[in-house]
Amino acid sequence: MPRSTRKSTSGASTPPSSLSSSPPTKPLYPTISLRSSSPSSSSNNNNNGNTMSTARSSLINVLNRPHHSTPSTSISNTIVTASKLSSIATNSTDFNSSDEDTLYSDQSTAASSYASSIISGTASSLDKSNLTSADIAKIYENYLEKPFVNTKSTIKHSEFGHCNNPNWRWTSQWNTDEPIHPTEEPHPPYFTLLTTYISYILLIVIGHMRDFFGKRFRPAEYAHLMPQNGYAALNSDFDSFYTRRLKQRLEDCFARPVTGVAGRSIVCYDRLSTDENKTFNLTGTTTRALNVSSYNYLGFASSTGGCADAVEACIKKYGVSGAGPRHDASTLDLHTQTENLVARFVGQESAMVVSMGYATNSTTIPALVGKGCLVISDEFNHASIRFGVRLSGASLRSFKHNDMDDLERILRDVISQGQPRTHRPWKKILLIVEGLYSMEGSLLNLPHVLELKRRYKFYIYLDEAHSIGAMGPNGRGVCDYFGVDPREVDILMGTFTKSFGAAGGYIAGSKQVMDRLRIRSHATCYAESISPPLLTQIIASMGSIMGVAPPLATPPALIDDDKSLSGDSVSVRSLRPTVYGPAPSHILPTWMKLPLNLLNGTEGRERLRRLAFNSRYLSSGLRKLGFIVYGHRDSPIIPLLIYNPGKMPWFSQLMLDRLGPDKTPIVVVVVAYPATPLITSRVRFCLSASHTKNDIDLILRACDEVGELLGMKYGKQTMTVEEVISSAEELVSASHAE
Repeated sequence: MPRSTRKSTSGASTPPSSLSSSPPTKPLYPTISLRSSSPSSSSNNNNNGNTMSTARSSLINVLNRPHHSTPSTSISNTIVTASKLSSIATNSTDFNSSDEDTLYSDQSTAASSYASSIISGTASSLDKSNLTSADIAKIYENYLEKPFVNTKSTIKHSEFGHCNNPNWRWTSQWNTDEPIHPTEEPHPPYFTLLTTYISYILLIVIGHMRDFFGKRFRPAEYAHLMPQNGYAALNSDFDSFYTRRLKQRLEDCFARPVTGVAGRSIVCYDRLSTDENKTFNLTGTTTRALNVSSYNYLGFASSTGGCADAVEACIKKYGVSGAGPRHDASTLDLHTQTENLVARFVGQESAMVVSMGYATNSTTIPALVGKGCLVISDEFNHASIRFGVRLSGASLRSFKHNDMDDLERILRDVISQGQPRTHRPWKKILLIVEGLYSMEGSLLNLPHVLELKRRYKFYIYLDEAHSIGAMGPNGRGVCDYFGVDPREVDILMGTFTKSFGAAGGYIAGSKQVMDRLRIRSHATCYAESISPPLLTQIIASMGSIMGVAPPLATPPALIDDDKSLSGDSVSVRSLRPTVYGPAPSHILPTWMKLPLNLLNGTEGRERLRRLAFNSRYLSSGLRKLGFIVYGHRDSPIIPLLIYNPGKMPWFSQLMLDRLGPDKTPIVVVVVAYPATPLITSRVRFCLSASHTKNDIDLILRACDEVGELLGMKYGKQTMTVEEVISSAEELVSASHAE
């Protein structure tokens, strides 16, 4: 399929142009600024001359802001024509607002159209008869690089979208009215399953036929798979069959070459294949696309901003490498500071950092268990966990994914029977689970697991690679999300890739266990230590989520509000442990200078709430459109089921080419076997705090277009895409997805 390419342009984002009609005298919603002590209008600021513009008051305002509020001013009934819409996208010199933080375009109204996603704060009705596809395409021409809101942020809009509407925020925490797991997973029609199986059967049969005749009529092409000169083939004919005859047909979905920052948007190299996807040739052009394929949950993977400035200062001071393993002369003061900060962040006594996320599991598990020990593992655990268990020599039992009844049955069996043959008691029993499963988007039922732990006396190893930084009101993972004490979990593992814009992983637990792991783990004995720039990125991003001491007291109004709520309410903040506090200033390097909004934690909290809103909005919206979606609505990973292998390359290509009027490309990740079961191929949306509500609108429209074309709406559609977009806040705040 021919692809419309766009050559990317770089540069800082510019403020929006003015509307042809005069803007409202005050913003529709209160704005948040470090210069203002309360989210009120300018008139209120004039009446209160004693208002303190401090970081403390700014954070308290953020904490006190309600999840869902209504506009305090009416919306004018100005008719916006196509020519006025075009002026918004083309002109950028007539912006005459007296308040630089006042927004006129980033607001929520009942109007629902392509235009209302951008200028919904300026008009309640639109002249849709004069709004052509060309007009919409012109408005969105530089959408990924030029913000439609007024902002003073130094971060590029292409890397972190500017969104200042306080209604588009949510707090990620356990709602007791919302089930952790659905009572029954949605299933496609039998016809879909039948055609999926038939498709794979045809591919396998045709592939074997091509191999049979190819080996006889074109033996040179199969020489690398056949024994030669007494040497066995390094690549097995049978083992490579899947990649040669099935995966190769979908190759354009995978390993797409990109350049630049993997932020809110990303620049893709355009490529073509003339030999059935065996090789690809770059066309010389690039396409900037909305990025929902990268792990960048909080948007810290940026080339600009306070964290990037700190990394730049670190390189000048420390260079780019520690140049050796931790047991050699490569333990910097930054390693110690990072480990102390990580331990405080996750609420444990001590922590150890490792230079690779995969190696964090694969080298730590063999240091914890060995022969005579038993590991009980979820069937959908990551490959690094499975590899680590194999290396350890411990016995393994798997239980059905997130099935607590099956887990308890296995616990009773292994405790009563003991080790095979000898029936001696196990030396230790270690349960390994993930907080958030990357392919399913499902959450661990941590409260139930802890109840089983108290009853059966086993150890818990909790992998929070995808949940740390992305879940919980404080971003501290599933323990924070469920409001449980993290010290009840014996071993906490996580990575710095997904939420902190860095690389590597950590292990946290008691000081005695960590001291032992530092000696026994191969990651500290033989692996390269984490580089100083990465350590600085971890400290800066993690510190901005925590806030730096002196701590800010919880506002009394917030405490009173929690006490007034019933036991079945969404809020469980008053029952949360007090281990999650700010970072003491002495933990951070003395040379590190962070902006005020990062030091006081307001920026980190805003990013957490933006991510929570985006996750619930897209997950709920896709379900309403009739798609089969797995996982919890608070998960930033949203798997949309495709099933049929023939639809995988088409979905990826059509999302990039875009059929809709806005013509905004979207790059997605398509996941297939062996990462998933054979018939449940899917597209996996990885959301970020860098995405705006308007970005999610575009994703919903694109999925609706492609889903209709490919027949992927296997469930019951209960709302149109425009109804979903206009009801975004209601969908997010609803207790149930359906």
